[in-house]
Amino acid sequence: MTGTVSLPWWLFLLMVAFATWAVLERVLVPGVRWWLRRRVNRVIDEVNTRLNISIRPFQLTKRQVLIDRLVYDPKVIEAMQAYAQEHNMPRAVAQAEVLKYAKEIVPAFNAYVYFRVGYWLAERFARLLYRVRVGFADNERLARIDPEATVVFVMNHRSNMDYVLAAFLAAEQTALSYAVGEWARLWPLQQLVRAMGAYFVRRNSKNPLYRRVLERYVNMATWEGVPQAVFPEGGLSRDGKLQAPKLGILDYMLRGFDPARGRDIVFVPVGINYDRTLEDRSLVRRLDPGAARRSKLFVLRTTLRFIGRNLWLMARNRWQRFGYAGVSFGTPVSARDWCRTRQLNFAALSAEARFTEVERLARDLMERVARLVPVLPVPLVAESVLAAPDGLGEFDLKAAVYRRIESLQEQGAVVIVPSRTRAFTIDMAFNMLKLRRLVDEDNGRYRPVPGAHEVLAYYANSLAAWSR
Repeated sequence: MTGTVSLPWWLFLLMVAFATWAVLERVLVPGVRWWLRRRVNRVIDEVNTRLNISIRPFQLTKRQVLIDRLVYDPKVIEAMQAYAQEHNMPRAVAQAEVLKYAKEIVPAFNAYVYFRVGYWLAERFARLLYRVRVGFADNERLARIDPEATVVFVMNHRSNMDYVLAAFLAAEQTALSYAVGEWARLWPLQQLVRAMGAYFVRRNSKNPLYRRVLERYVNMATWEGVPQAVFPEGGLSRDGKLQAPKLGILDYMLRGFDPARGRDIVFVPVGINYDRTLEDRSLVRRLDPGAARRSKLFVLRTTLRFIGRNLWLMARNRWQRFGYAGVSFGTPVSARDWCRTRQLNFAALSAEARFTEVERLARDLMERVARLVPVLPVPLVAESVLAAPDGLGEFDLKAAVYRRIESLQEQGAVVIVPSRTRAFTIDMAFNMLKLRRLVDEDNGRYRPVPGAHEVLAYYANSLAAWSR
């Protein structure tokens, strides 16, 4: 009984591994989960006391529960059966596709990540790159929004920074849920995006089964009161002008909306603009159908070079921010009031009639957005430079910019050019365009650099809603 028992090393290591796994699974992991859950609950309790629109129970429901709810939605099952019959495939195969789509779409909202990590990162990143300004906000009417209504922020789409900027500025009001394109489905960005409450969308999918699953998720989230942000243009503007609205997401939200019952849907128009859009050259390049397609390696190399150059400028204390980023929040539009004024009931309309009415509402919202897009220094200078192709002297060019500012203010535009520092601000805009080799000075006259007209027009077009 006192003899020794010898074990081979591989067996000893295996026993240690199993023991470690048991300790982790039975002691450490449950403890860490309890600690994390406790911190998340504290954050939820704290933010709900200050948010105008509280976090909805739907957002706090376990992701697997939402996936199951979506997969077994009666309309999804009906679409799945029709799809299986049409493509002559077993029902189980079609159901597996539905499950794949549901897992792809449904977010995994985490209040701690959103308000403690995401908000912190978004605020610092936005303020690092830009001088962030709120040009206009109809605070009185925004404060009167029914706290039980589903609030939808309707925005123009100029940059992928829109997600960061809007989430940061709206964080004092609510936790926004976005529709994000497939570009963000990269590790670990995908996990962070889901934790922030965003859901992924295949922009140009023609698959009817996928579209039905997406429709039911958006409809479900809308009826549960989840605050959302949508870009009706469907993608980034390539020429700087607002594009005609695509109606898919808005139609999903309004499908079945009855003004006499259920939650109201309140649309808040939001206009966004930048003195510099990081993607401007690549966006303008896509306007040329004959331009060679850039490889992923080229894009990665260019991006890393851009980051490296700016980090080097920061290290030498020579880096400057990319000018202003402006956001304006307009007057809310109640879907219930819209329907009552026009004697509509989306739930009772045929598909064709409903689509017509959704388009009418979408165009009205985009017109409001167009007049909320802030007027910034760089677009003002770009517009004035393009208006004088033969060139203007510095004094005449600045005089043209000042006249344009006064004209825009008379028309009711949101102009973010501080009157006390107007000369300095316009000088900074000139310098930005000269440093980027978009504007050149020749014999005291400023004119566009050859080949820079498209980029200058991209910025000038953000003022397209206002006549000269």
